[in-house]
Amino acid sequence: MSEKIKVLIVEDDRFLSELIATKLEKEGFAITLAGDGEVALEKLQGEVPDIILLDIMLPGMDGFEFLEKIKAEKGSPSSKVPVLILSNFGQESKVEKGLALGANDYLVKANFTTAEIVDKIKKTIKK
Repeated sequence: MSEKIKVLIVEDDRFLSELIATKLEKEGFAITLAGDGEVALEKLQGEVPDIILLDIMLPGMDGFEFLEKIKAEKGSPSSKVPVLILSNFGQESKVEKGLALGANDYLVKANFTTAEIVDKIKKTIKK
């Protein structure tokens, strides 16, 4: 792989974010972690990732608010970044809201292994 794929993981569950980060790093991805939406916005000021893995339940600004903020800045580099929502919420209304706000896909945590998340990232970036 010539250049590493940069992934921003926005997840407040430290165990889960580190679990995913470890798997992605083994696959050759460059990882940045953010424990909430505010920190994630700050990270986007510095370096724009190739893809964002986003939780919905976050302290302070939730994932939907974060998604709305980055997609609202039309023309900004971060507005074009693909977003995969990774949440415990599987309700159709949440899925629809996430996709309507601009997420590329919505994954329910309990239904996906870290290997499947890696595949989703690769497929999404290739589009």
